[in-house]
Amino acid sequence: MDSVFSLIGSCIGWDFKSLLLFTVVFIIAADFVKFRRPAGFPPGPWALPIVGSMFSLDHTRIHMVFTKLAGKYGNVFSVRMGNKWLVVLNRFEALKEALITKGDSVAHRPDLPMVQDISAGRGVLFNNGPKWREQRRFALSTLRYFGFGKKSLEPVILDEFRHCAEEFRSFKGKPFNPHFAINNAVSNVISFLVFGRRFEYSDGKFQELLGMSNDAFQIQASFWALLYNSFPVLMRHLPGPHQTGRQIWRKVHDFVHEEVNEHKQTWDPSEQRDFIDCYLKEIQKAKADSTLDEENLIICVWDLFLAGSETTTTTMRWAFLYMTKYPEIQEKVQAEIDRVIGQSRLPSMEDRVNLPYTDAVIHEIQRIGNILPLSVPRSTNRDVQLGGYTIPQGVTIIPNLTSVLFNEDEWETPFTFNPGHFLNKEGKFVKPEAFIPFSVGTRQCLGENLARMELFLLFTSFMQNFTFSMPAGVKPSVDYLFGVSLGPKAYEICVTTRQE
Repeated sequence: MDSVFSLIGSCIGWDFKSLLLFTVVFIIAADFVKFRRPAGFPPGPWALPIVGSMFSLDHTRIHMVFTKLAGKYGNVFSVRMGNKWLVVLNRFEALKEALITKGDSVAHRPDLPMVQDISAGRGVLFNNGPKWREQRRFALSTLRYFGFGKKSLEPVILDEFRHCAEEFRSFKGKPFNPHFAINNAVSNVISFLVFGRRFEYSDGKFQELLGMSNDAFQIQASFWALLYNSFPVLMRHLPGPHQTGRQIWRKVHDFVHEEVNEHKQTWDPSEQRDFIDCYLKEIQKAKADSTLDEENLIICVWDLFLAGSETTTTTMRWAFLYMTKYPEIQEKVQAEIDRVIGQSRLPSMEDRVNLPYTDAVIHEIQRIGNILPLSVPRSTNRDVQLGGYTIPQGVTIIPNLTSVLFNEDEWETPFTFNPGHFLNKEGKFVKPEAFIPFSVGTRQCLGENLARMELFLLFTSFMQNFTFSMPAGVKPSVDYLFGVSLGPKAYEICVTTRQE
């Protein structure tokens, strides 16, 4: 009898193994059929079933990996991440064709579950179609009304510099991390536009918000986010840093919602104090088919806050670091500022044309800092030909800005900090066409004009008033930390007042 049961058990065991083997083979075969490269699709690295190239690429330096892969597969290549195909564009010609010449066909944002779970298709950054156009049009017109990118915003930026300078002086030349002070300063400029007020550097709640935002940015570009976007149904129920990211964005949502409620309590339709007031007024006038509603307002405010603070903050952190690394360049900038402006007043945007070397240094910081190495992803909204290949509708497009900003055909010394990249033989400022840190085309950075103004006024003001150096015995390191933006690893500097 025992032998009979043993035989039955053996048969059942082998049936289960056969079923398991059949299931695995079926899944692999189905995956191959569903996700094989379509005819005319760009070439790229070999991909595993289910996961694609997720585990074979270094995601801490993926921008450099993509640039290297372009040397093997061409300026337009494809890579599979989980259940999605990405098409990566490299070098200026490919980006120009896709984002400018055929920009109308590459004007959408991809459907990223981690973003959609937060914004639900609202706001101005990851919205598409008529909804996006309505939000963007209103945002730009309203921000221009409050001086966005105009000379009238100069006093706000310079006043914030004074607050930040006071914070820097409080350390009395001792080493400190400038990250949150400069982040607070830059964030206060956009806060003035959207919230109608600035936040003190001692405001614990606002400092917590800035800290959480920084953490969320790192998570958003991490391997966990990639897993989430590839397998959202599974990842929504699994623990990990991606859950921390979702919790952070919920707290951010609550912060903005609280600001909106405070505005509603003190709101006077006849007096428009900031972006929130204008949006509330527009909601009252909106037609039934309008997307202007309170939930869109909350997402738009945070989109603008991020677009107007993160990249500029990161650029200024690189600026301080590179000035400590190249003190001779810092001295040359200071000499030009002293000659043109002196010490009797703060800079103005009108000074820019007379400060070509300073302007060149700012642009070189942006170039070599490579703040948004892969830009913000796009998506095809119709079938399109790019680089001789056929890209179907709905495919995610990655504009690899790194391949442009470090292209040896575009820059004399692409891997060396060299302000001469932006100066002609007569020492006058020139901007090469390949300088595209804000990307190009229809989805070009919404906050570019504000960022350019902030960078010039803040950098010039800091160079006019302070000298930056590393603590004794410490050498500056330009190692980066990969996230949504590419920022330097945490560092401390010493700041001394030049007047002294």
